[in-house]
Amino acid sequence: MNQDPKEKYEQPPYPEQEQEVPGEVKLMDPIPDHGEVTYRGSGKLTGRKAIITGGDSGIGRAVAIAFAREGADVLISYLNEHEDARETARYVEDEGRKAILMPGDISDEAHCKKLIDTALSEFGQLDILVNNAAFQMARQSLQEVSTEEWDRTFKTNIYPMFYLCKYAEQHLRPGSTVINTTSVNAYQPKPVLIAYAATKGAIQNFTANMAQLWGEKGIRVNCVAPGPIWTPLIPSTFPGTDVAKFGESVPLKRAGQPAELAATYVLLASEDSSYITGATIQVTGGTPTI
Repeated sequence: MNQDPKEKYEQPPYPEQEQEVPGEVKLMDPIPDHGEVTYRGSGKLTGRKAIITGGDSGIGRAVAIAFAREGADVLISYLNEHEDARETARYVEDEGRKAILMPGDISDEAHCKKLIDTALSEFGQLDILVNNAAFQMARQSLQEVSTEEWDRTFKTNIYPMFYLCKYAEQHLRPGSTVINTTSVNAYQPKPVLIAYAATKGAIQNFTANMAQLWGEKGIRVNCVAPGPIWTPLIPSTFPGTDVAKFGESVPLKRAGQPAELAATYVLLASEDSSYITGATIQVTGGTPTI
């Protein structure tokens, strides 16, 4: 039965709410849908081993659940959101798949190397790398952006992709995939997210270059560009008045849910996308990217 996409999930206004960075799922209203009940797997990733950064909540949790239900074991990389990460691991393990929790700061090159080394020692191989973790802060002017915040945004959003790809390269076999999370802000940057938007443009450029570098190796590299998605990043980085209106400006008139991106990551990780590399798939609720 067809369903009106505008009415599939709650529409704005949402309750005004704010959290401390990086935010927690249990404090959000409404609670996001990560596909806990709705996602159904069909064996598309059977036997594969994945790393997901920012895998504790939001898009990362939705991808972890979907990958597990498609047959993959998952290493969940996260900063310090231990409760959310354990909940994600429980969903992975409920599918009979292996979940490895790895807290730590991915802006540290040594920690990124440890992620790769741990995945190889625990799984024996690495087939899928999802570079998803991100940091943002909404600021009304350039003067409000400190040098420390600018550095943190780039060192969280773009540096780890370089580190992780560099340390993973010798271990990725033909047929392996890398999926990077960019954003609609790479196409329509918002001035209040000047640092974040700049990193998302860099991610697309990095992805295009890596797809060319690794094409001859048989390793595919792609992007997903989400629009406004209801994750802990939103109430922890925007003022409550903006949270209340989050997503209302897109053609579908609401924020997207993490579960609505999961199938896109599964597609790019699976053999169903064997001739897709260097691409960006937009999941924006209708916001144009042309």
